[in-house]
Amino acid sequence: MPVWPIVELRQYTLRGGRRDELIELFEREFIESQDEVGAHVIGTFRDRDDPDRFVWLRGFADMARRAKALTDFYTGPVWKAHRQAANATMLDSDNVLLLHPAAPLGGFISQMRQPTAGEIVAFIHYLDDASIAPFAAYFVESLVPCVGQVGAQLIAAFASETSPNTFPQLPVRETDRVFIWLARLGEGDSARFLDAWHAQGGRRDAAADALLPAFMRKPEILRLVPTARSPLR
Repeated sequence: MPVWPIVELRQYTLRGGRRDELIELFEREFIESQDEVGAHVIGTFRDRDDPDRFVWLRGFADMARRAKALTDFYTGPVWKAHRQAANATMLDSDNVLLLHPAAPLGGFISQMRQPTAGEIVAFIHYLDDASIAPFAAYFVESLVPCVGQVGAQLIAAFASETSPNTFPQLPVRETDRVFIWLARLGEGDSARFLDAWHAQGGRRDAAADALLPAFMRKPEILRLVPTARSPLR
């Protein structure tokens, strides 16, 4: 499985009722055309809790090649031919987190495409620079075992990439610091998973005192349904 050192988590706010229109266009025109220039589409999703939200992941070999790939794509013939139609579906496309694989797990740790596509949940923990490394260690020790206990499969872990944005034409959330993990539910139901997850107690007991401020803000949780052609399912 490819391991992308740089990953974007992109959340688009769309005009009412136009999500399927964008997904049809995206899957027809923007998957292979981005892959060909080195902007690799990792996954495309409907947000189960927001009918006007399209979420996708894109990977790159490094920041320099990200700049070249995005330049090649956004100045290339496919985007020029379809950008007006794509942009017409969107209210906002600037909700973007720039990430790298989080040690010690690192990026995607299980197979991407599965025979059956269930929901994927993404937990976005908002931290500060000093908390990223200790939170990653706490995650491996205290949270990873809990994921399996409630019937999910951990598939990836990422942390904020703090390098300057090498393609400023597309903004990213440069001041936010996050730790993100994704889990696959197979054919399970995300509501049941989240009920079981929230019912677990004591997960924070092993955290060092210095890490306690990291729990002041609840994580943002995305319930993601893979689209028909999503590589990540």
